[in-house]
Amino acid sequence: MNDLSIAYIIFNRPRHTRETFEAIRTARPARLFLIADGPRPGHPTDVERCAAVREIVDSIDWPCEVHRNFASQNLGLKNRISSGLDWVFEHVDRAIILEDDCLPHPDFFTFCAEMLDQYEDDERVWTITGNNYQNGKKRGNASYYFSKYGHCWGWATWKRAWSQFDGDISFWPEWKLSDDWRQKTPDPYEQAYWIDIFDRIYLKKIDSWAYPWMTCLWYHGGLTVTPRVNLVTNIGIGPDGTHTIADEDQPGTPVKPLGLISHPAEVVQNLAADQYVFDHLLGGLYQKFPRRLLKFPIRIKNKIIRMLKGKP
Repeated sequence: MNDLSIAYIIFNRPRHTRETFEAIRTARPARLFLIADGPRPGHPTDVERCAAVREIVDSIDWPCEVHRNFASQNLGLKNRISSGLDWVFEHVDRAIILEDDCLPHPDFFTFCAEMLDQYEDDERVWTITGNNYQNGKKRGNASYYFSKYGHCWGWATWKRAWSQFDGDISFWPEWKLSDDWRQKTPDPYEQAYWIDIFDRIYLKKIDSWAYPWMTCLWYHGGLTVTPRVNLVTNIGIGPDGTHTIADEDQPGTPVKPLGLISHPAEVVQNLAADQYVFDHLLGGLYQKFPRRLLKFPIRIKNKIIRMLKGKP
């Protein structure tokens, strides 16, 4: 457990950094890779805030091999994280990755450590996530299941998988016309949803590393180990988020303990769980039923919407 390598990605949010860095301090990893972006031009508070964040992560009070990769100028979300992880995997073959707004349950570190060992040489498995968005629905009898969705609010992977990352998704124009693409996205609504996003990624209209990473994951047929409970909550959804912006700070999905780990009988994608993610997390049901809902009275329409969200 103490032989962990953690890549910790920081920027300009001292409040979030203090909270999530305390979770890392509790885990006491053997190696800590600190990846920081630089201040943005035209944002006068960034210089002070970036400096405050870097000071927080200097307070390491346990035996730890520390590596720092601090940008002097702003690289942007996609380039900073992707270049930072390239750097991490020049030093180690496996790592747990946390951003400054991803607050893990202690079981997250144990889970990642065991899964990194369990599937180190299994080419079918590409990544481990700490996220579960099944709203309490049980998927199988084990402590985790396998998904095509590589949720990245607290995750882990190996150099063998990250080495396949193509931030430009150069394969996309040809792949989206293939039978393989259609087989991996059999729901036509889901297919249209991701074609729109992946087209914009390919045209460099979205500054994201996470979408290209998931595109690569799907292209190569990689699976994600997904815990039966949520192990990481995002505390960064609020006014100062980059892509996750809201008027007020949001509490995030609650975390729960995982307990002793049991393994599934086979390594295979859970199709029902992945369909649930698209329908309930990514809005698939709203895409499928909007015209029907227009015909219902407001009271019944609102009740249906609450049911679709899993609320009473």
